[in-house]
Amino acid sequence: MAPVKTYIFFALNAARVLSIVSLLLVFASSIFVMVTDIEAVNSYESKQSSNTTNVDLVNCDYIENSTVPNQLGGVFWAIVNRLLIIFQVIILIMSEVGWPMPLFDRFFPVLGSNFGLGALGIFQGFMGAAVLSQHVDDFTFVAAFFLFVVACLNMLLGLIFRESAKEKRSITLWRDGSRDVLPSHLPPAADLNRSTTCTSAQSYASTTVCDEKRDMSEFGAARGRAGYGFGRQGEKAAGMKGFLISKPLETLPRYAARPTSAPSTSSRSSTPQPHFNSSDTAI
Repeated sequence: MAPVKTYIFFALNAARVLSIVSLLLVFASSIFVMVTDIEAVNSYESKQSSNTTNVDLVNCDYIENSTVPNQLGGVFWAIVNRLLIIFQVIILIMSEVGWPMPLFDRFFPVLGSNFGLGALGIFQGFMGAAVLSQHVDDFTFVAAFFLFVVACLNMLLGLIFRESAKEKRSITLWRDGSRDVLPSHLPPAADLNRSTTCTSAQSYASTTVCDEKRDMSEFGAARGRAGYGFGRQGEKAAGMKGFLISKPLETLPRYAARPTSAPSTSSRSSTPQPHFNSSDTAI
């Protein structure tokens, strides 16, 4: 069974895909509505120039078959509205993709890596509500409604995961974490192969050479690093491996004379002392 972190990763990335798809739909529908509005305005102006415009058409609040209000500057503000929506959609798609994230972290932090999905959902909700507040065609209505639903989902995920949402769904961090497959307590490959240095053929040929190789690898000579030496560290390491080091006997060098002890008084009294008598002929 996969860990909970895996399910969270895939769920957040699924919400990201839905968010990008809804933004792309709104992008396409905005361009479609803008083209439709321009065609409707051109048709309305042609009717006015031919003096065939009815009084009812002149008094309409919106130009026929468009979202452009029939007032001063209505065409300009309608086009500006669609251009702003397209610009916001592009910014939000770049934020969802994560490029360039340092630019968002510095100039627009609410869409950067240190913030969650709540701000993103709020912006998407504003755009969806702005489109749904007008009478639009079916394709634009469905795209805007889908964007508003995804906006509510992102706001909910922002409340649940807060600022850690973008970190949990990051693909680069997921790849870096998936590389740590082996536990940290396992020895390196050189230590794992150390026990297999002595093969069966070597044991039949010469057990002494095999033991010497094992001892060298245990004390670090074969692994390319310094050993423990003959101090306390070496004695401690040898004791942990089962080796016993006895203290050498105190000896004197060969050229030193052996110590002689002075004879005691009792031995002097018991030992007869020689006496020499001088002869008459001595000078």
